[in-house]
Amino acid sequence: MSIQYDYPVEGVGLGLRRDFFDELLATPDLEIDFMELAPENWLKFGGRQGRQLRTLTERLPFVCHGLSLDLGGIQPLNETYLHSLKKFFNEHDIRAYTEHLSYCGDSGHLYDLMPIPFTEEAVFYVADRIRRVQDILERKIGIENVSFYAMPSQEMTEKEFINAVLQEADCGLLFDVNNTYVNSINHQYDAEAYMQEMPSERIMYLHMAGHFDEADDLKIDTHGQPVKEQVWSLLEKTYQQHGLVPTLLERDFNIPPLPELMLEVEQIRSYQTAWRQQNVT
Repeated sequence: MSIQYDYPVEGVGLGLRRDFFDELLATPDLEIDFMELAPENWLKFGGRQGRQLRTLTERLPFVCHGLSLDLGGIQPLNETYLHSLKKFFNEHDIRAYTEHLSYCGDSGHLYDLMPIPFTEEAVFYVADRIRRVQDILERKIGIENVSFYAMPSQEMTEKEFINAVLQEADCGLLFDVNNTYVNSINHQYDAEAYMQEMPSERIMYLHMAGHFDEADDLKIDTHGQPVKEQVWSLLEKTYQQHGLVPTLLERDFNIPPLPELMLEVEQIRSYQTAWRQQNVT
């Protein structure tokens, strides 16, 4: 099966972290095809750090993955922030912007990502907010399937809810392979069947990350460990189902030296190479 969509980036990416920022600047020939940053962490930096970031965004394609837009929240969207994002995206030629399909605020920021109730009312509510974001930014955004531990109110399944939001908002999908595996264990569903129900034509890129095995039936999405064998297997099956989707490695805690991180980047690349050998003539 050979599937090719108009992805914003290609190949294998790595999430930008300050732990290895200086090393990245000093290593222009590092085998990374694109990078991702959280705009909240870089939006207000000017001067030397701003110029250094510009050096990287001129060197490599970048995407942005937001942490605080609060798509499912009850407070009005922060449109001033969205206009600042738009300016930042233009300055750094950001190829895509994604956010979590969750809420993270009430009277203030909760510093966590809470699941949106899987209801028809919530579909229309969050889709309306996504459309407003897209109108301001003048681009389609992507939503990410999040990990969660308390099951929200349900009129539909998680995969039905995500597909309904994608359709109603006419937006893209950042498909997180690790979150899918974590949720499948914690909430007892088939990760592969869930993955197969995602619409190929809306997937912008993939996330890979590690998790912590709290128990056989409880996995914690920490982004602080190496990617587990079961998640690698699900990545391979995702390529088989959806084609050669650009894929990015996230690591947020217990960040090892950059050469060690690059081993996992190269492991993603090996799965992509194997897919090409099987599917491209």
